[in-house]
Amino acid sequence: MGMLARLSSCLSSCPALQNSVPICDRSLIMVSWRGIYFILFLFAGSFLGSIFMLGPILPLMIINLSWYRWISSRLVAMWLTLPVALLETMFGVKVVITGDAFVPGERSVIIMNHRTRVDWMFLWNCLMRFSYLRLEKICLKSSLKSVPGFENNKARSNDFAEKNGLQKYEYVLHPRTTGFTFVVDRLREGKNLDAVHDITVAYPYNIPQTEKHLLLGDFPKEIHFHVQRYPVNTLPTSKEDLQLWCHKRWEEKEERLRSFYQGEKTFLFTGQSTVPPCKSELRVLVVKLLSILYWTLFCSAMCLLIYLYSPVRWYFIISNVFFVLQERIFGGLEIIELACHRFLHKHPHLNSKKNE
Repeated sequence: MGMLARLSSCLSSCPALQNSVPICDRSLIMVSWRGIYFILFLFAGSFLGSIFMLGPILPLMIINLSWYRWISSRLVAMWLTLPVALLETMFGVKVVITGDAFVPGERSVIIMNHRTRVDWMFLWNCLMRFSYLRLEKICLKSSLKSVPGFENNKARSNDFAEKNGLQKYEYVLHPRTTGFTFVVDRLREGKNLDAVHDITVAYPYNIPQTEKHLLLGDFPKEIHFHVQRYPVNTLPTSKEDLQLWCHKRWEEKEERLRSFYQGEKTFLFTGQSTVPPCKSELRVLVVKLLSILYWTLFCSAMCLLIYLYSPVRWYFIISNVFFVLQERIFGGLEIIELACHRFLHKHPHLNSKKNE
């Protein structure tokens, strides 16, 4: 949870898209409390969850890695429901999903046009409706791990287009296809890929561009997701053709978003979703309410325990020192997890002994 709270994907500062509704000085003070509450609540849940929920299961990484992954993925998913719940329940964000949706249990690579520095968080509103939160894994270049947002912008996208003889986009940035083709090829080699889901995201009203907008309480009124599913057997086989396939999807996104913003601010989708959401809106509402209740009680209880009991304070201090040191020395828990995975695969007899 601590790692996921730091992951952010950035994108475009396109002037044509920065149509956030201006806020008067008097209301700015009022809505800023919503933003402060939102940021602090998410940080508290992520920080205390890492210490008191993820921390105690870390030894499982060595004892039984599969158990660690099973438990940790569910703990992370519990935290991911919190921003969804706050955005929709407390701040009134409306989510509209059209297109093909997701097949439950399917192994998929998700590609999405990043419109802002914070839309990585809004994607969770979509994935929760298809029970995908615990399955989501974020691929991020190591050089961007500690950077609050990708280093791309519209100017660089235009420079890239000029150097490569490509058209300049107004509503999306040119995709960097190297990472996409690498991930798809490796997953296909191991027969671990069923489909690619292409998600187009749009904001019909205000578009919060950065974390500062959220801090000031400028939450999007509506978020529209259009999902297109491509079975793995329909993808090109060669790397070059796969790169061209990805560029073609971005050309379609550009036209789709142009129609969206210049038209009725909705994706014109006349087809029928092949798979409906796993969760009904009633079930989604129940999950959101339970999430707010749980994290409110959990954060309050952990703060109280730290204040009242010295053993808990010592555990809290030692855990913080451990998390800081492992980040500085090894580069993060995910690096340690990968090392454990490789070690156990080199010594499979250790796994067999544990299972006996």
